[in-house]
Amino acid sequence: MNKAELISDVAERIGDSKQKGEEAVNAVFDAITDALRRGDEVRLPSFGVFVVSETKERKARNPQTNEEVVVPAGKRAKFRPGKALKEALV
Repeated sequence: MNKAELISDVAERIGDSKQKGEEAVNAVFDAITDALRRGDEVRLPSFGVFVVSETKERKARNPQTNEEVVVPAGKRAKFRPGKALKEALV
């Protein structure tokens, strides 16, 4: 499912236009992004948790040139599924 399909599905479920569905999807994405940017975690009971993790600086290798490069430290978003989501996928 891509974003356009998600928007259509949300619009159908709320019984409104695709424009309203897009607004709802974008609002959720923006809220999650803003919380993660602040360093907060986003807990959605029965669904899962979005968290920010710190990555260390590391060495990697360019596969085309076999040259060693340094990957800088940074932050990345992670998702841990909740129990109900795990059980729904079995």
